[in-house]
Amino acid sequence: MAATIEKISIALPQEMVASVRQAVDTGEYASSSEVIRDALRDWTLKRNLRRHGIEELRAVWQEAMLDETPGIPSDEVFDRLERKYEMIANRERAKG
Repeated sequence: MAATIEKISIALPQEMVASVRQAVDTGEYASSSEVIRDALRDWTLKRNLRRHGIEELRAVWQEAMLDETPGIPSDEVFDRLERKYEMIANRERAKG
C-alpha cells in the first residue's frame, strides 16, 4: 500500500538550501523532496536509537543499583590504573 503524500512548506537557512540543491544537481537525489525525506528518515532513526539507548541505560543503572554485591573500592581502581599506565610509560621509555 502506497504512503499518502502530503505537501508542506519549510524554511531553511541558505546553507542548507545550497546543500539540498547541490545534492540534486550532482544527481545524488532526484529532487529536493527526496533529500528532505531521506534526512527525515535518518532523523527518525536517530531519535529511535537515542530513545532505545536511554531506556537501555536506565535498565542497566537500575540493575546495578539493585545489585547487593560490593563494588570495587575507588582506591583499588585508581591503584590499578596507576600501575597500568606506569607500566605503559616504562615500556615507551624503554623503546627509546
